[in-house]
Amino acid sequence: MPTEKVDSRIARFKRTLGRVGLTIGVLSLVAAEPALAQTIGEDFCTTSMAETIKNVFTIIQFGGPLIGGTLALGAAVVTPMVRRTDTKLELKEVRNQGVIWGIIVAPLATAIVQFLLNTVVAGGSSCAF
Repeated sequence: MPTEKVDSRIARFKRTLGRVGLTIGVLSLVAAEPALAQTIGEDFCTTSMAETIKNVFTIIQFGGPLIGGTLALGAAVVTPMVRRTDTKLELKEVRNQGVIWGIIVAPLATAIVQFLLNTVVAGGSSCAF
């Protein structure tokens, strides 16, 4: 065989081997990443930061509706006793904001952030936030 054909075959073999090696390397990273993320997530669940986040969630879940509901109820009770129109408008705004933020947004935001932390930060493992 001429040396040109041998050199051509060797170069083609090296290119093929390089592509196969690159493909195997990328596949091994993609396949190993979920397993690595799972152990990181389990480690994250035992940290003090996870405990702090859980406490903040508890405050938002129970404090938000409690404060928002109290403000909304208080504004609704006081509104008929006030004579000035501008004060009544302000009290209605307080009532509406109490309902919106305390009763609707706080529980919804807690559920969204809990989903993001369990799936993104904790790598799919449930920290029971």
